[in-house]
Amino acid sequence: MMKKQTKKGLLVSSLLMSTVASAEYGLNLPKGVSDYSVQVYDMHMMVLWICVIIGIGVFGAMFYSIFAHRKSKGVEPAKFSHSTTVEIIWTAIPVLILIAIALPATKGMMQMDSPRDEQGEPVTMEMTVKVTGYQWKWRYDYLDEGFGFLSTLTADSNIARQKGSGIDVNTVDNYLLDVDNPLVIPANTNIRFLLTSDDVIHSWWVNEFGWKRDAIPGFINEGWTNVKEPGTYRGQCAELCGKDHGYMPIVVEVLSQSDYAAWVADQNGDSVVNQTATDEVESAQASGSDDALNNVQQNTATEDTETMAEISTDETEAGTSDQQADQGVADNQVDQAESDWSMDKLMARGEEVYNTQCLACHKIDGSGMPPAFPSLIDSPVTTDDVNKHIDIVVHGVTGTAMAPFGKMLPAEDIAAVITYTRNSFGHETGDRVQPADIEAVLQ
Repeated sequence: MMKKQTKKGLLVSSLLMSTVASAEYGLNLPKGVSDYSVQVYDMHMMVLWICVIIGIGVFGAMFYSIFAHRKSKGVEPAKFSHSTTVEIIWTAIPVLILIAIALPATKGMMQMDSPRDEQGEPVTMEMTVKVTGYQWKWRYDYLDEGFGFLSTLTADSNIARQKGSGIDVNTVDNYLLDVDNPLVIPANTNIRFLLTSDDVIHSWWVNEFGWKRDAIPGFINEGWTNVKEPGTYRGQCAELCGKDHGYMPIVVEVLSQSDYAAWVADQNGDSVVNQTATDEVESAQASGSDDALNNVQQNTATEDTETMAEISTDETEAGTSDQQADQGVADNQVDQAESDWSMDKLMARGEEVYNTQCLACHKIDGSGMPPAFPSLIDSPVTTDDVNKHIDIVVHGVTGTAMAPFGKMLPAEDIAAVITYTRNSFGHETGDRVQPADIEAVLQ
């Protein structure tokens, strides 16, 4: 008797544990954080319950027939060829069910491609983000704000995922699902996404948004969202885009509109720098001091004149008042724009770029992952002709996984990482590549 009670207790415990496990892992679709994702969830639940009702009806009739008309009861099977009434019923009911499903599904598909408000008017998009896929990273360009950046798997995950790293991946936060520069967008804002690719087909997918879109070379796909809840949402490339497909995560940070405005102002700090440098040139010209003018022009030689003029207009209209803060930012920008970077500065910047952009194909110690990704240690590329090295990094190598980083990274980053790889991993070439060298190749 005790054994039977023990077995029953174990059975109940196992059932309870399976229920808890199901709740923990989540067996249903998430509801999402946008109006469209909620619409998709509601559609999913409607179809699910229709399937449940059909299943109960079909299996109920089947089990009843097996039990009530079994041979042991002496039931004689009916002898008929067909029933027109039954055939009409089992044809009409599925048609009605399909119509009931098709109507909201079609409405949802139309809302995804051409969103409209409750009055049927087209929804106005308040900002546009261009998303470009690369092997294996994303680039986000804020077309209304005039800036953009690359988003790459974090160095922690990149190092830990490599064979022989000796790192327990369970100790890495958000392993393979974290990036160095997340996409930042405001909540309660209609946002249009323009998606394309520079190499192969990728697919931008964040589960909580309720949709995904392919990023295709030479083609632009559109998507949109309006996220209601601030937070951090993670996704991945949903297209098999190459060897490191699994290392191309997406992270979206949704901020309140006030926090987003502050973030944009911070990102536009570089633009404010350019304006301050322009003001310095005008001030030097007005003073008639040749020495002052020469110093300012030398420090700002690599600045984009058109950008400075454009920002000048914006800053004049805005009436910028904090001149001391602008001057401090300007000094930092002038330092970044120096035509002659020191070896220490190039090496520090180059190590940072290498650990974020190059670890997808090369290990942290410079060794490779043959046969696809060769080692950089004692490689002719990193030890012989520096001009050939620059050409490979800027333009890539056709038919290999070496991407053209001239399309992705600024000249400063390319110059720094080339200098770093030529003076690390046991190399001591002494080569010091300058941003101007990269810009000359890009022209």
